[in-house]
Amino acid sequence: MANKENLKLWKPGESGNPKGRPKGSLNRSTIARKWLHTTSKVINPISGEEETLTQEDIATLALIKKVRNGDVNAYKALMDSSYGQPKETIDLNQIAEQPLFTHVSENDGNTQDTETKKEK
Repeated sequence: MANKENLKLWKPGESGNPKGRPKGSLNRSTIARKWLHTTSKVINPISGEEETLTQEDIATLALIKKVRNGDVNAYKALMDSSYGQPKETIDLNQIAEQPLFTHVSENDGNTQDTETKKEK
């Protein structure tokens, strides 16, 4: 349980982290992109030739090599990154035609509309 003496309510406009993140600091995605674009001389696992490739190229070629060896999950990952995930569609017309409550009959006497009709 929290110690009530350590709890402090901040005034409007006051921050709990006044210095915050230093200006000019890079976020994780910027750092990842920087390292993915660095190059190395490696042997291409598909062509077998030595090439200068980015880390992103190396990772993609490794994924393609897994696909060629029959890895279905690698194939799905490769297709999703290449073409995007398939969009899921829902036919709303088919859903609208089905009754929402299948266990309640239309002549159920427990509904308020039915009781109102009986009074008239």
